[in-house]
Amino acid sequence: MRAFRPTLVLGTALLLGTAAFSLAQTATPPPTLSKGVLKIAVEGTYAPFTFKDDKGMLTGFDVDVARALAAKLGLKPEFVLTEWSGILAGLQANKYDVIINQVGITAERQKSIAFSDPYVFSRPQIAVHSTRGQTYKTLADLKGKRVGVGLGTVFEKDLREAGGITVVTYPGTPEYLADLSSGRLDAIYNDRLLIGYLAKSQGLPIKGVGDAGSVDSMGIAMKKTNTGLKAAVDAALKGMKADGTLAKIGQQWFGQDVSKP
Repeated sequence: MRAFRPTLVLGTALLLGTAAFSLAQTATPPPTLSKGVLKIAVEGTYAPFTFKDDKGMLTGFDVDVARALAAKLGLKPEFVLTEWSGILAGLQANKYDVIINQVGITAERQKSIAFSDPYVFSRPQIAVHSTRGQTYKTLADLKGKRVGVGLGTVFEKDLREAGGITVVTYPGTPEYLADLSSGRLDAIYNDRLLIGYLAKSQGLPIKGVGDAGSVDSMGIAMKKTNTGLKAAVDAALKGMKADGTLAKIGQQWFGQDVSKP
């Protein structure tokens, strides 16, 4: 990484004229911020949050949130496509400034990375092939079953802690959706917002059959050392809630404001 130049910290990019954003001046942000760019890690394969449309353009709920956040900060968004299994490590290696990709706020993750205030609330759900008649309601019902889940996710952790489940991990959502459709899996375990969106918008033969976990909160992940960046991001998110930006994006993708518990 190139050496950081203190004389360029934030400059006009983050000094937006409010007291809240003046907190960012005390930060030691990564070099990209001094150039007016916010590097944002996303999977790009996790519809409807981050994915590519038919024209190959990056889109999704989190992509819209990221662009709105960058605009609020006065920065240019630059997206970095990264597989989920390595996305947290990439943050620690300074490959990007933030992760905006439905990163669940957990006590374990908070030991090594910082989170913004929550901007999404959801909960995990069991989903099955819509024509096979399974009626799993809890994780206990999945004992002895093959269940697909994203590698390194909180959902994988839930399944392994439940015990007795054959946990099959995948680098991305498309792979385990394909295996569920072909009958190689009994069920999948993922976010209820994602499952509902895929079933409705893409006509996939899946259906949610049980909300198996508690409500989760999602935050924007960043390095613990970037305290000023966190202050600026939190202030921006507060503004996006107050002016209705987050509610509008949620309505567009899910028909509801997902920024509230």
